[in-house]
Amino acid sequence: MYDMKNLSRISHLEANASKGMEAFWQFDRAAFEEGAVSALTKQLAAVAVALTTQCPYCIELHVKAAREAGATDAQLSEIALVAAAIRAGGAITHATHMFEAK
Repeated sequence: MYDMKNLSRISHLEANASKGMEAFWQFDRAAFEEGAVSALTKQLAAVAVALTTQCPYCIELHVKAAREAGATDAQLSEIALVAAAIRAGGAITHATHMFEAK
């Protein structure tokens, strides 16, 4: 299912839902602009989210963008561990729902 060539089909969304896709692209550009949070930090956050949601497209695109923004192997490695810790933490905290309140 995963093939980066599939992203060429985004044009079908743009052709059939142009107003919504235009709004999406405008939002996406604005979200990643340099601001109070650096572009590098935003891309590292995107990598962490992509790893957590396990989206191979997002992982590939945002690792590339993070590297272009200056991300090092060490930064990407640490952000991967943050993503893993958050995902594991969610399992631990949700596990509390398995027990009756006493």
